[in-house]
Amino acid sequence: MHPILNVAIIAAKEAGEFIINELENVGQLKIEVKGRNDYVSEIDKIAEQIIIKAIRKYYPDHNILAEESGKHTTTSSFEWIIDPLDGTTNFLHQLPHFSISIAVKEKGKLMHGVIFDPSKNELFSASRGNGAKLNNYKIRVSGQKKLQNSLLATGFPYHDFDYVDAYLSSFKEFMLQTSGLRRAGSAALDLAYVACGRVDGFWEFNLKPWDIAAGALIVTEAGGIVTDFTGDDNFLKSGNIIAANPKMLQNMAKVISATVPKKLRL
Repeated sequence: MHPILNVAIIAAKEAGEFIINELENVGQLKIEVKGRNDYVSEIDKIAEQIIIKAIRKYYPDHNILAEESGKHTTTSSFEWIIDPLDGTTNFLHQLPHFSISIAVKEKGKLMHGVIFDPSKNELFSASRGNGAKLNNYKIRVSGQKKLQNSLLATGFPYHDFDYVDAYLSSFKEFMLQTSGLRRAGSAALDLAYVACGRVDGFWEFNLKPWDIAAGALIVTEAGGIVTDFTGDDNFLKSGNIIAANPKMLQNMAKVISATVPKKLRL
C-alpha cells in the first residue's frame, strides 16, 4: 500500500470513529446554515480537524482543500481534498448513510482516494494504477451494458434550483428507461457503489470537488469511466458528473445530451 493512501485511511477511520460516537448526540449539536438546505454541524468541523491533524503529522507541507475550512496553500505539488462528512443531512436525521471522502492529487492528477462508511465499516480505496478495493478485496464496476434493467444512482438538487427543470427531464427519461433510480444522500458513496457494482451508473449536477474526487478515482480504478456532461474530464471544475462502465456511460451520456440544454452541460 502506498504510504499516502495509508495515511488517508488512518485519517478517515479516526474521523469515522468520532462521527459514529457522536451520532446519538445529534439532538444537542450546534447547526449552522451555510445556504438553503445546506447545513454544517460542529461534527463536520471537528471531523475535518481530525483528518487535517492526521495528515499534518506525516505530510506537514502538503496543500489541503477542505469543505469547511477551505484552502491551506503551500508550495507542495500534493493536494488533499477532504469532505469530512458527506451526507450531513442524513447524519443529522440519524439516517446511517454518510461517509468521509479523502482524495490526493499530485501535480493536478488524482492519485489516491478513500471513502469510508463508518456505519457499515466499509472502506473503499484506490491508488492510481493499482485497482480499487472494498475492505481489501478487489472490486469492479458492473457489466451491465443497457439502460434497460439497470439501476442508477443520482442526487436531487437541494440548494441550487436553477437547473431543476433540466435535472427533472433527465430523471424522467432515466426513470422510463431503467429498472430503478436511487437517491441515498451521499455522492461519495454513490460513486463507491458504482465502483463495486451495487449500482450500474451515477449522474448528478453541480457537485463540489470534495464530493467526487475520491469516488472518481475509485470508479476508474475499478474499470469504470468518469466524465462531465460533455464527455471530458472536467468534472471536478464543472461539478457535473457521469460515472459507469464504458458502454453504460455512453448510453447515459446520450440521455443527458437529449434532456439537458447545452449551456447547462458545460
